[in-house]
Amino acid sequence: MLDMLSTSQFWVALGQIIGINIILSGDNAVVIALAARSLPPAQQKKAILFGSMAAIIMRVVLTVVAVEMLTLPYLKIVGSMLLLWIGIQLLLPEDDNDEDAHSVGNLMGAIRTILVADLVMSLDNVLGVAAAAKGNMPLLIIGLAVSIPLIVFGSTVILKLMDRFPVIVTIGAALLGYVAGEMLISDPALVHWIESQAGMLHQVAPVAGAILVVLIGKVVGRAKAKMPQPG
Repeated sequence: MLDMLSTSQFWVALGQIIGINIILSGDNAVVIALAARSLPPAQQKKAILFGSMAAIIMRVVLTVVAVEMLTLPYLKIVGSMLLLWIGIQLLLPEDDNDEDAHSVGNLMGAIRTILVADLVMSLDNVLGVAAAAKGNMPLLIIGLAVSIPLIVFGSTVILKLMDRFPVIVTIGAALLGYVAGEMLISDPALVHWIESQAGMLHQVAPVAGAILVVLIGKVVGRAKAKMPQPG
């Protein structure tokens, strides 16, 4: 291990992994902030910390099997549907009743949302990290561990901005829809058909995903807000 730390190749690869995580964790930070925004301040910190750490651990495991997983047809289609659903859910109004009774459940729900979204969105991201690590598992784990504070800091900043500018919530949900559209057309089961069509599909699908999330989220959100609340 000490010999590995003394090589320039180790530090170059570590720098690449950290750089990749800085670039690719922006959308994950948005998801974490969106999922935690409706919690009390104390629970927001817990959701960001626990959600980020669990996401990093999960990403390490995912990276090990990512190359094989991404060759499976229909996996990205399922993932894109999950992202669309998460984006829509994040736009729906929260129930205000029994806030204290449901606080623990809300915290666990936020962490669960973070994990599912990070799992889906990391399917592509981990390939870049795995390539930089070149099979060196200690290097991979160190690089991903270093990215924890980067994701936590990014989520905290975005969360504060959401309090001042609520439109960021809509933008964040649209981002999930955009990523879902990109993921859908890159699935191995569809890629040959996509390539045989007009090149516009590569631009249309992500934009359509973003519009779909915002449109459905707003319509369902308004309908839910008009429903009579129990009690």
